[in-house]
Amino acid sequence: MPTDKDSHLQHISARFNSDLAAIRQDLLAMGEVVEQQLQDALKALINNDGELGKAVKMRDKAVDAMELAIDEEAYQLIVRRQPTASDLRLVMAVVKMVADIERIGDEAKKIAKLAMVQAQEGKSSRGYLEVRHLGIHVGRMVRDALDAFATFDMQKALAVMKEDDAVDNEYRSATRAVMTFMMEDPRNISSCLNVMWVLRALERIGDHAGNICEHVIFMVEGTDVRHSPMEVAENVVENPR
Repeated sequence: MPTDKDSHLQHISARFNSDLAAIRQDLLAMGEVVEQQLQDALKALINNDGELGKAVKMRDKAVDAMELAIDEEAYQLIVRRQPTASDLRLVMAVVKMVADIERIGDEAKKIAKLAMVQAQEGKSSRGYLEVRHLGIHVGRMVRDALDAFATFDMQKALAVMKEDDAVDNEYRSATRAVMTFMMEDPRNISSCLNVMWVLRALERIGDHAGNICEHVIFMVEGTDVRHSPMEVAENVVENPR
């Protein structure tokens, strides 16, 4: 007997066929590029690699182009297929997810630019351990959010959303540690401020990963859980229609 997820996949395939498959693959391809941007930006920062930071910054234009291309695909799909309300929901969810993926790319670019600044100063800053830990955490959230979309997995989407509090706590702990470094030695102030901006960018990336998962739940179940208590999303996931 097919599961709800199987039925959902069959429904999508029947109604949108190759068009929706293409836009889905394009979104995942964009997600892979942005994931690599984030990894490379953090690597550039921690290794004082200004050239890698510059390369990440330059790739941002490609991500912007991918966003525009997917938006156009979605528009053309709506015009050609004239989808019903439930099918339109799927397309609009993709458009919203693409916007969050693009913003993750923007945050990665910020980290890359700060890596270039740090490389020019020629020394590593205290606080990189905190950056590495938070970077691994939010990087995993982004990966899991994209996997949730790829497999229409509301349980995985919910799990990512629940990581937000842990990321916020880790972010606050990391910023306190970096502030302590600044107070211990005023010579650390400039570089530590850069690290704090990196930490802020990572915290925002975690927020965008959570947003993607909210859109996944909306796409699969048709319930908008944005701006709602976590209990609402839990109820939707545990008691699908």
